[in-house]
Amino acid sequence: MVTPSQVAEMIKAGLPDAKIQVDDLTGGGDHYQARVVSAAFEGKSRVQQHQLVYGALKQAMASEAIHALGLETLTPAEWEAKNPVA
Repeated sequence: MVTPSQVAEMIKAGLPDAKIQVDDLTGGGDHYQARVVSAAFEGKSRVQQHQLVYGALKQAMASEAIHALGLETLTPAEWEAKNPVA
């Protein structure tokens, strides 16, 4: 079993500038939803962005410590556009 904070730490190791939110979808410690905001996503397709995140989680995914992962990846500009400061 992997905790949401451990998932976030693994992503952070691969994408040091990332802002990350991870939620455990089932409470079982193997189904997660993650939102990752990183400048490393600039100019990349969604598939390429997700590949960067999956690369950071490769070991946990291969061992099935993480069974399922839903991803939302955003560049900082996309994040700002979705969340304007009032």
